Amino acid sequence: TRVAGLDCLPWTKRLRRWQARVLFLRRVMADYDPWPDVSDAALLETLEAWLGPFVDGYSRLKDLRQLDLTGALRAHLSWSQQQRLDALAPTHLVVPSGSRRPIDYHGETPLLAVRIQEMFGARATPVIAEGRQALLLHLLSPAGRPAQITRDLAGFWQNSYADVKKELQGRYPKHYWPDDPLNAAPTARARPA
Repeated sequence: TRVAGLDCLPWTKRLRRWQARVLFLRRVMADYDPWPDVSDAALLETLEAWLGPFVDGYSRLKDLRQLDLTGALRAHLSWSQQQRLDALAPTHLVVPSGSRRPIDYHGETPLLAVRIQEMFGARATPVIAEGRQALLLHLLSPAGRPAQITRDLAGFWQNSYADVKKELQGRYPKHYWPDDPLNAAPTARARPA
């Protein structure tokens, strides 16, 4: 496996997202709670220690398809960390419209992509990791393209929303563009129900 690299292991998108969440917590919680290094480089360096018990009896590379990679990776976390992972670095966030949107941890700052109308009424940028990290918001147009990227939702409503509204209202006239987004009903539809 060391020669073939980590790519010969049965990675899934879900496991890569798990890895990104743990690495995020390693960065932001370092002063409070040490999380393990599960980067590809660290995993490769300590391969025998963490993978060895899970591949006992395997003799061929194709045997790795049967590997419980989830179990092998989760063994890096203490029981307490396994219990707190979802609370500190959730996979999804329920936005004001009631929709459940995924959080992407692969960049430097966790990213939440959500349509602008679904955030109406939200006064502050959502935070994770016990309030230590504000999400990077990609506020999307009805077509799903970023209309604004911000870490400061309150500032967006106060300073930029009127210009963004004007531009998007011209392109998407059937959609809901209230003058006061802080007191408007959030919606996942073109217009509130």
